[in-house]
Amino acid sequence: MKVLYNVTVKIDHSVHDEWLSWMTAVHIPDVMATGCFESYTMNRIIGDNDEHGQGYAIQYTARNMQEFQRYNTDYAPSLQKAHAERYRDMYVAFRTLMEIVEQG
Repeated sequence: MKVLYNVTVKIDHSVHDEWLSWMTAVHIPDVMATGCFESYTMNRIIGDNDEHGQGYAIQYTARNMQEFQRYNTDYAPSLQKAHAERYRDMYVAFRTLMEIVEQG
């Protein structure tokens, strides 16, 4: 069973450009370097650009639940802490875990 790990983030306009650069140059490559995910997509949420910031959904595909659990246990705490410390009070985020039923 493949697993889709979705991280939805709304980032404050004042740090948006720097955050986007950091995500694509540092954070996402660090997540992928764990070897727990086989692919990812970073998506800007259309219509979610308001006075509170711009929304994004970053989706990582894991081969199975065991690989996701390995990420969640061994790597997620430090990677999430780095993001939280760097962008303290400048974002909101929530995470969703889904089973991929069919993929085209």
